[in-house]
Parts: sequence; C-alpha cells; structure tokens
Amino acid sequence: MLARTNDVVHDMTENASVGVSIRGLSVHYGAFRALDNVSLDIAPGEFMSLLGPSGSGKTSLLSILGGFAAPSAGSIWFGDADVTLTPPHRRGIGVVFQNYALFPHMTVGENVAFPLRARRIAKSAWRAEVRRALDLVELGGFEERSVAQLSGGQRQRVALARAIVFHPKLILMDEPLSALDKQLRESMQIELRALHGRLGATTVYVTHDQREALTMSNRIAVLKAGRLVQVDTPERLYENPQNRFVASFIGEATLVPVQRVGTDCVSIGSAVLRSTRSLPASGPLLIALQTEKLVVASPGGEAGLNLLSGVVADVIYQGESLRVFAQLEGGPVISFRQPSHHAGRGQIPQRGGAITLGLHPSDTIIVSAEDG
Repeated sequence: MLARTNDVVHDMTENASVGVSIRGLSVHYGAFRALDNVSLDIAPGEFMSLLGPSGSGKTSLLSILGGFAAPSAGSIWFGDADVTLTPPHRRGIGVVFQNYALFPHMTVGENVAFPLRARRIAKSAWRAEVRRALDLVELGGFEERSVAQLSGGQRQRVALARAIVFHPKLILMDEPLSALDKQLRESMQIELRALHGRLGATTVYVTHDQREALTMSNRIAVLKAGRLVQVDTPERLYENPQNRFVASFIGEATLVPVQRVGTDCVSIGSAVLRSTRSLPASGPLLIALQTEKLVVASPGGEAGLNLLSGVVADVIYQGESLRVFAQLEGGPVISFRQPSHHAGRGQIPQRGGAITLGLHPSDTIIVSAEDG
C-alpha cells in the first residue's frame, strides 16, 4: 500500500527487519564512562535484550541506538547505512517507553495513529493501519476509548501498537513492563515474545530483570559499568557464565570459594566435586551453586552425584517452593529451592538437622574468582 501526501511517498507494506552493528561505542561525561568501547552485532529479526544493574549503560546504549543521544566515539549502522548522526525521526524506529508516554487528551486510535500523522501518511490509510496494529496487540475495537479508561496492561499494549503501526524495521523498548504487577508482567512477557514472532522486526529490549530477559530473548547482552561482559543465548548465559559477575547476576546462585584439586575437580572442605565443564586455566576459583540445581540426597548418595554435607539453618516458605538455607561442612551458608508439595517438604529435616545435598557434575559450574 502506498500513501501519498503532496510530494512524499510512504511505503506502508511490511518492511524487512534490519541488522544493527554497534562499533567501538563510547560515551564519556568528563571522567565518567557511561559506555566504554562497546561493539555488538544484532541480526535482522533478532530479539536482543540489554541486561544489567542500574548504571551499567544499557539505557545509554538504547538512547544512542534511537538517536536521542550522541556517542563520544564509535558508530551505529543499520544494515549498510551509518546512522550515527541521523536524527531519531529519520531512523525508522519504533520506541516503547517505560512510562507509556501516551497522550491523555487523545483516544486510543488517535494515539496509535500519531506516528502516521508525524510521517505525513495520508489520512485515508490510517484506519486500516490502526486497526491492524490494535488487532496485533489484542485491542481490536478500542479505537474510540479514552486512555483514562484503560488499565496499565492495556495502556502498555496501546504504546506497543503505536510503536509498530508504521512497520518499523527496528523496535526499541526501554523497560516497558517494569510498572506492571508481577502476574501481568509475566503474562505480557509471553505476549511480547509471541508478537515479536509475528512481526519479525529486530527488537532491542532494555531490562534489569534477569527472568524477563531469559524468557523473551534470542540473545542477551550483559553490561557492567559501561562494558559488555557476555553476549549469549539465554541457555548458554545461564548454564555457562563466563565470569563471577555473570554467575552472580543471572538467576539465584551462591558463589563459594573452592580449591583446585585436578583438571576437572575442586574441593569445599573435605568434599571433592567433579565438573564436566572446563575449569578456568588459572587463578582462584568459585563454584556457582544455583538454587534449583541442588537436590536432597541420601548420605550414601546417588551414583555420580557430587555430595555436600551440612546442617539446615533455616527454611522459608515462598508458595510454590521452600527456600532452604544450609550451613555447609567446611564452608559457608548456602541456599537451595525445594518444591513445597508434600513429598518435597518431607525431605527437609528440622532446623539444626543434618542434610546431604547432591549436585550433578554437569551442573557443577566453576568460574574465575576475578570479577568480570
């Protein structure tokens, strides 16, 4: 479909997604480096999450991708085009903000149509495009509703519809679900994942929520203090953290110092643990004891399991699971999760009782004690 206004012609057909190349990007504010020599390639159609704690540089990176801030050094490429100095309105991007940024005096339909008006799309083309966008976010028939009548989840969907109504090749999202309650946020994560599958647009998503990034992404870029520390698929990021920071930041894990006792073995006190993974070549080591990988075992243990002995220090009921804290023999207090059903509860001794924990060698994750 072509929509013509005076001498401007806009192609309203489905656009192919675009690859993004970030090359040597840095942002300096005096001596402070918000981003420090960041390079990253994002494939066409990929859902890439930028994950990190507050101050890690993820929002700064998104702002530069959108053209809302300028880098101190480096370049941004959309496909073969250098867009480093291109203003936001010429980048062809859809943006979803954390606070929705809807116009309260406009109807839902007028909000969604706003990018079409800004791009001087003929009014005759608006209705079909707005309907299509609202249908995609499951808000068909809401065109005449006031924004004030909508729930938080519905407002977020309107913001999404506005971002996709003009068929952008790239969609940027800045923590768009952070204001929603837990249940709605988790539901929206699944819906956003499905929407990305239908649209196929390249998507860059900023979040500090590890589970959100793991749920939605094709790949995750983890940032710390303005630098990329690991870029990987959700599974590899979780199962194969490359350093101490990633191991501690992704999921729930207790990091415990261990001694190297062989090419594939480490020890905690008198307990020797074997790993099927390659150990770091040198330096002090840590084991990342992920809460869901530890299981209650008999003192004799299942054949092949690594065994850790300890004493139950505390048990906290958290609904679907129990979080159990155990004082390891020759080590610190660690925690693990146990299902809260009858059988699961029955395996946990009273506080002060002896307990044996099992860890499979393939789940025995050893990382360098040096920070990433």
